[in-house]
Amino acid sequence: MTFKKNKKSPIGILIGLLLIAVGLAYVYLSPAFEQNKPTIESQNSIYWNLKSKVQIKIKDDTGIKYYKITFKDGDKNIVLDQKVLDSTSKELTLDIIPPKLDMFYKGNQSLLEIEVVDNSKWNFLEGNKLIKTIDVKIDTKKPIANVLGNSRYIQRGGSAVVVVKVKDDNLKEAFISFNDTEKFSLTPFYKEDYFMALIAWPMDITMFDRVNLVVTDKADNKTITKVPLYIQKKNVKNDNIKLSEKFIKNVSSNVLEQSFEPIPNDIEDIFIYSNTKLRDKNVQTIKDTVTKNSSSERIDSFNIKPFKRLRGSKTVAGYGDRRHYYLNGEKINEAWHLGIDWASVKKAPIRTNNDGIVIFKNYLGLYGNSIIIDHGMGLSSLYAHTSSQYVDVGEDVSANTKIANTGSTGAVFGDHLHFGILIQGIEVNPIEWMDKNWIKVRITDIIKQAKKSIDGK
Repeated sequence: MTFKKNKKSPIGILIGLLLIAVGLAYVYLSPAFEQNKPTIESQNSIYWNLKSKVQIKIKDDTGIKYYKITFKDGDKNIVLDQKVLDSTSKELTLDIIPPKLDMFYKGNQSLLEIEVVDNSKWNFLEGNKLIKTIDVKIDTKKPIANVLGNSRYIQRGGSAVVVVKVKDDNLKEAFISFNDTEKFSLTPFYKEDYFMALIAWPMDITMFDRVNLVVTDKADNKTITKVPLYIQKKNVKNDNIKLSEKFIKNVSSNVLEQSFEPIPNDIEDIFIYSNTKLRDKNVQTIKDTVTKNSSSERIDSFNIKPFKRLRGSKTVAGYGDRRHYYLNGEKINEAWHLGIDWASVKKAPIRTNNDGIVIFKNYLGLYGNSIIIDHGMGLSSLYAHTSSQYVDVGEDVSANTKIANTGSTGAVFGDHLHFGILIQGIEVNPIEWMDKNWIKVRITDIIKQAKKSIDGK
């Protein structure tokens, strides 16, 4: 018997190869067979207090089919979350609940393993898989936050000092809060783990609630300690100021123009814009400037001399005056006056009373040509509406240095000096800082007593 060889035709072979090529092309090019692994958005390492949730975001172009989160510490493998998804979810944010560990758990170095599989038909229909690990440091201990000393009293618009001890191996943030609205940073003081801060009761905050030392570590353990302060009443003086259309056209409009701000068409709107929106921007500039130039170097003491009135001047406006502005007999606006205005002869010389560093010299809207000098510990002095200026930013100045002359730049009725005292950029009552006894009893004595306490005396 003889057999005939079955020879495939060249056309058949070509068609077969073509089909294989088409099939391979489909597999490689079809979105159903995409090869991109899922993505996992999370930190590479975290601190965990085993109370708060850990947030993890997972994404995939074809959708997520399955995920699993496992806590591992060498001895334990605890599945914290896992799910096979019915629908095609392309993005998920997972809030991972901490593992339940017994109260005697001593481990502090662990990891989270995150496994994610997508809906792709790649990998023999198994999908693309990504496994990521996050290093976990367990920290369930709250930070130490003790108040060692502070001024006994504070007045609305006034200042105080606070000396504290803050300690934590994983410290993230520590500050003094006023009514949970204002934050005052701490300056390292005297020895390791000790800090101090000058704080303020801002004039625009009517009610005093409480002042706290707030300390948070990297695991979000938080300690809040009350700073015991008694409050003193401040009487508010009201001033009614009559505006003229000429003043608004010549002064308010000019201030807006020099500040590169839009000038409204309506005469009343011009003043309101300059006295509210521009004022807010000017105040923020002052605060940002002081914050940016605050030193974080440790200090051992704080020596400050009383500030003095501009020589030969009289006070024409006080700190904390509530100004009510009238145009053609109608009240159109109001604002706080947060400094002391001293008037003397025109272009009277302005001298510093304390050593410091010039941190601002520029045109500042309503304040006109202004200078800010940093005296350390978050205390600065402000000199506004000046004409000539004789110092530059970054320059060290000594007490009794002539820095400028009075003037009428900015929003003013005439030549004078607006003198301000700033606590971490907030204008406070300069009268306190002009009183030698107040500085001794409320500030420097507190610091000296705290040093004795730190030394165990």
